[in-house]
Amino acid sequence: MKKITIAIDGHSSCGKSTMAKDLAREVGYVYVDTGAMYRSVTLFALRNGLFKSLPPTPPEGKGAEQLQIDEEELRRQMPNIRISFKFNAETGRPDTYLNGELVEQDIRTMEVSNHVSHIATLGFVREAMVAQQQQMGKDKGVVMDGRDIGTVVFPDAELKVFVTASAEVRAQRRYDELKGKGMEADYDEILKNVQERDYIDSHREVSPLKKADDAIELDNSNMTIAEQKQWLLDRFNEAVK
Repeated sequence: MKKITIAIDGHSSCGKSTMAKDLAREVGYVYVDTGAMYRSVTLFALRNGLFKSLPPTPPEGKGAEQLQIDEEELRRQMPNIRISFKFNAETGRPDTYLNGELVEQDIRTMEVSNHVSHIATLGFVREAMVAQQQQMGKDKGVVMDGRDIGTVVFPDAELKVFVTASAEVRAQRRYDELKGKGMEADYDEILKNVQERDYIDSHREVSPLKKADDAIELDNSNMTIAEQKQWLLDRFNEAVK
């Protein structure tokens, strides 16, 4: 059976990573979580004090926080940011490593979620990540999910899927995921974060989130994980025939 490239794009917290991981394990492909890569760069920036808070300005009003990234320093540090994935036999899924350190839990916090879209708008960051992603998938047999996989990273992918769901459903899923891991979570804060990330991801100048013309759209608002898994497996079987 021929190997193909599978690109799964979509909004934040719509379950695309779970779908991608399950499919990769089912068919024996390599899974690459590109969102984890941008989260890792964000974690690096936070740890190294590269985000600066600025006083609020109209029309945001009192209490609104503006963030400024030290782009020059982050650009200088990019060659020192090494992201890798190692298979976790216990979970059956890959874990994310930043410069050799396991950061799978650290990159899933709300602090990282609140900053990652700002990092993802930077052209030099996306250029570095896309180069790494293309290298990871050069031999095909890969499942990759993110925001621009089918439009920028692998425009010639044999199977492209665009996943979406309502913001409320996605916020609830994210809330349940964090609580399930024993982490603090606030639904209203998560919903606000989801809506803000949707806007930033869709309106950024570099590689904005959009559905590829030849992608299959899936609204999984009312689907179980099992139903999503079967739907994607059916699309895979159709693509490899």
